[in-house]
Amino acid sequence: MQSLDYLTIMAAGNLWCMRSNFLFGSRCWMTRFSSETVFKSVSFRLFGVKYCNADNEPSENEELLNNLLTMGVDIGMARKRQPGVFSRMITNEQDLKMFLLSKGASKEVIASIISRYPRAITRTPESLSKRWDLWREIVTSDLEIVNILERSPESFFRSSNNLNLENNIKFLYSVGLTHKCLCRLLTSAPRTFSNSLDLNKQMVEFLQAVCLSLGHNDPTDFVRKIIFKNPFILIQSTKRVKANVEFLQSSFSLNNEELLGLICGPGAKILDLSNDCVRRNYANVKEKLFSLGCIEEEVQKFVLSYPDVIFFAEKKFNDKIDCLIEENISISQIIENPRVLDSSLSTLKSRIKELVNAGCNLSTLNITLLSWSKKRYEAKLAKLSR
Repeated sequence: MQSLDYLTIMAAGNLWCMRSNFLFGSRCWMTRFSSETVFKSVSFRLFGVKYCNADNEPSENEELLNNLLTMGVDIGMARKRQPGVFSRMITNEQDLKMFLLSKGASKEVIASIISRYPRAITRTPESLSKRWDLWREIVTSDLEIVNILERSPESFFRSSNNLNLENNIKFLYSVGLTHKCLCRLLTSAPRTFSNSLDLNKQMVEFLQAVCLSLGHNDPTDFVRKIIFKNPFILIQSTKRVKANVEFLQSSFSLNNEELLGLICGPGAKILDLSNDCVRRNYANVKEKLFSLGCIEEEVQKFVLSYPDVIFFAEKKFNDKIDCLIEENISISQIIENPRVLDSSLSTLKSRIKELVNAGCNLSTLNITLLSWSKKRYEAKLAKLSR
């Protein structure tokens, strides 16, 4: 079957694109663009012909592919992530490259950014410059922004709505967040700034309402503490956060002051999880500890002193507990030193073996060293082995 072609022609003051079926000579459609579009600084392939395959799907732009290959972009990775970019006839890969080079990014970093987030090449120089200036209101240097883009290119390029970004920055400052807090948000949870302004307002207003309902008279301080402890909270739903707050209060019989202390401190991260996950993981912790002779009071003490345990899936938690118990470490030792569970299962096993070989009695040993840093642990092991 004869393929369909795209024909581009110039007229005075206007650009016309017409797709024709050359077999039958029939005109299918016509679209008009302003001449302003034509003369922008973009990679514009004039008179290029764009072919479709047998399924009428646009094929990739060969010139764009060659440009990206020359830049060192991983085409395979980029194609998997955002394949639609490769059929575009107007892109800005050269402008993006020059812009990022001017900000201190290396060619390798630029190639990595495009490989992982190909839509970056669709952003205009004007949009990039404005967005960069807005980020610089929060971040102290161009190099720091480059480092963020290297880790998470989506955070910068996901949205081109600079007005929304600007409004979010103003709003978050207005509710008492400090420059340090905004910087933490931008580096840890940049999607906060591509949220709609209304979504961020809903979460902040919800947190303020929670604060007042628990008898705290400083909503600004409350919101600031929670967001600093859990920078991801603004990209969660109020429904999820509400369910988790209610779960914590009901499951541990906390009074208002105790609940405030928990969610403003070590329990803040729990608000991120799906409520089903929180309930399932907590139920497993209870079941496991009950099977080892613990009572409800001990279980609650353990979880409140180490809320991170709520993040442990059933197998991960059970395997670590079993590993410790099998080496004559008592459950009471674990409850008193819950941070021992910070270590991976393989680290626990290897360290236990080393300590046993050094002649240590694990049932009387301070087991916190099982979770110490490598340097500190090895220094302690050397002393125990003498």
